[in-house]
Amino acid sequence: MADEKETAEAPKKSKKMLMIVIAVALVVLGGGGAGAFFMLRGDSAEAAAPKKGIITPAENTVTVNLADGHYLKLGFALQQTEDSGTEAVDLSEAYELAIDEYTGRTVAELSTEEGRNKIKEELVAKLVAAYTEDKTKMVMDIYYTSFVTQ
Repeated sequence: MADEKETAEAPKKSKKMLMIVIAVALVVLGGGGAGAFFMLRGDSAEAAAPKKGIITPAENTVTVNLADGHYLKLGFALQQTEDSGTEAVDLSEAYELAIDEYTGRTVAELSTEEGRNKIKEELVAKLVAAYTEDKTKMVMDIYYTSFVTQ
């Protein structure tokens, strides 16, 4: 009878051990898979971000009509991407986009950091779209060298 009890308990212990081994294997494989996912995702995001190239300053400031008879005097420089090469881009379209973006805005919109940042983000998106040739981004940012409202 003692032999029957030992053989009856042996399968129960091995089933428990098998379940523990499977659970540990799932945790290890799941953690490794998640780690690989996040590491690979980070690399692709960094590779997609353009690198900074030359800065092209605008030679002239622009005076823009704001709402309610106010004015904005705006000077800027464009941050080109490394892929754009060493030649400065033509700023004619950048001047036009800046004038279009700021014309008619209120001084209240431009007096807060949040308002300025929102308008700048919209302008940068338009600049990037305008200065993309054959899927190569030529411009990645704009820097204001003069920003005066009256």
